[in-house]
Amino acid sequence: MSSLPPHHQTVFIVDDDPSVRDALSLLLSLRGHATAVFACAEDFLGALSPHWRGCVVTDIRMPGMSGLDLQRALASHPAKLPVIIITGHGDVAAARQAFKASAVDFLEKPFDNDVLLQSIERALSGLELERGADAVQGARSTLTARERQVMELVVEGLDNGLIGERLGISARTVEVHKSRVMSKVGARNLAELIRIANAARRS
Repeated sequence: MSSLPPHHQTVFIVDDDPSVRDALSLLLSLRGHATAVFACAEDFLGALSPHWRGCVVTDIRMPGMSGLDLQRALASHPAKLPVIIITGHGDVAAARQAFKASAVDFLEKPFDNDVLLQSIERALSGLELERGADAVQGARSTLTARERQVMELVVEGLDNGLIGERLGISARTVEVHKSRVMSKVGARNLAELIRIANAARRS
């Protein structure tokens, strides 16, 4: 892998499941992307060169180093490769950690191939998957005070019951507010809601 051209953008696939590696590599190759595959984070970091360009697509749960561990290790590496994390587990806490560490995206399996491809295109072009600050703030400004409270508590990792206790409302009412928040800000799932909320905080 160290023979990769220094200015050649590559999608580095890091996943312990060979079927996932093969499927992603085939999909991306058919769309014109150069790919390189690794069975674990340790192998990838052992081969990583400061001259590599592109982005990393990694599973969050793997034997040894996890996708989050890999993301943290890359944060201080000269290569500065953006990271897209995929997971088969709807883990809000993990999504929150990933976005705090500046992951480009956090995709839950099964995900639409076009969604993955869009994330990769944005990563390779140097654009974060976040909308621009103005767009994020514009969406947030449409939320009511209660909806903003619910969004913040969702991002903190509280479930509907705990949010309801905190705000003095029923879990069903929390779910209604959450659905309205996701609709207004354009979030398709909780991971996207967390990404958008973090973008609003940074803008």
